[in-house]
Amino acid sequence: MKAMILGAGIGSRLDPLTRSLPKPLVPIVGKPVMGHLVDLLRKHGFTDIMVNVQYLGHRIEESLGDGSAQGVRAHYSREDKLWGDAGGVKRCEAFFADAPDDTFLVIGGDDLTDTDIGAIVRAHKEKGATATLGTTPVDDPSEYGIVVAGDDGFITRFQEKPKPGEAFSNNANTGIYVFSTKVFKYIPADTFFGFGNNVFPALLAAGEPMLSVPSNAYWKDVGNLAIYRQSQRDVIDGKVNVELPTGAKMVNETCVVCAGARIEGEIRDYTIVGANAVVEPGATVVNSILWDGATVKAGTHLENSVVGTGVTVSSSHGIFGGLCVESKRPG
Repeated sequence: MKAMILGAGIGSRLDPLTRSLPKPLVPIVGKPVMGHLVDLLRKHGFTDIMVNVQYLGHRIEESLGDGSAQGVRAHYSREDKLWGDAGGVKRCEAFFADAPDDTFLVIGGDDLTDTDIGAIVRAHKEKGATATLGTTPVDDPSEYGIVVAGDDGFITRFQEKPKPGEAFSNNANTGIYVFSTKVFKYIPADTFFGFGNNVFPALLAAGEPMLSVPSNAYWKDVGNLAIYRQSQRDVIDGKVNVELPTGAKMVNETCVVCAGARIEGEIRDYTIVGANAVVEPGATVVNSILWDGATVKAGTHLENSVVGTGVTVSSSHGIFGGLCVESKRPG
């Protein structure tokens, strides 16, 4: 089966973490969030995966490669500029032309989820939908596209990111989509185009069958710092079913230490130590995330912080709530 991961965005809400790393590669317990997505897709039988890339796209290609290390075949659509989620998918129309059962899946590259995407695909096929949306109840509808569906599951109304208090539903669009190739008729070529603002209203107006498949499975758009940090805790607490990277292990019940890391100081309280990272003697790291190759020097107390790839933190004082990353976006 064929799927597409949307990976071209800049990830400005995660700045400064995304100054040197594209959003799909930000690590969740030591593995890129996109790596968790590829695991999920493979589990549900999606082995041909297209990824659109633009901002720092070479980093994504270097990370996933041809996909063989994760048991898939990876393909890339290199965008000269951002085309929107639907516009980016349109550029891959030829890739999906021979999709089995005339069915393909699209998912956001910053989603952390264990949603049963197989169930969404089955519902799509059984009910003959042109577009099927995975949906989930949320507390704050203003952050999401909202849908209303009838008792038969077919969508009757959309509302894109309503103002607080104006939402007519709390059933949010998760950005997990299953389409018939018929959808390409509603996406113009070489045009910036969005699913929420453009395609779905057009499908609704044309009377095309659009299905909502609700789920209470774990789903987070790891799009801002607060959710990024919370998602780490959720993995450790077992709220989402994902695989740790090879060689990673749990220590102190709430901490994850990845392969090649050297811990000579103290770590505690939901700390994640990336591959080949170092915590020197006398250093203390509390409720923090160290990316691959990070170093916390002796005598440093680090708390509620994120340390980027290869960054060294050295201080005789405490650092609380810090974001220690490369200071400039690459040219």
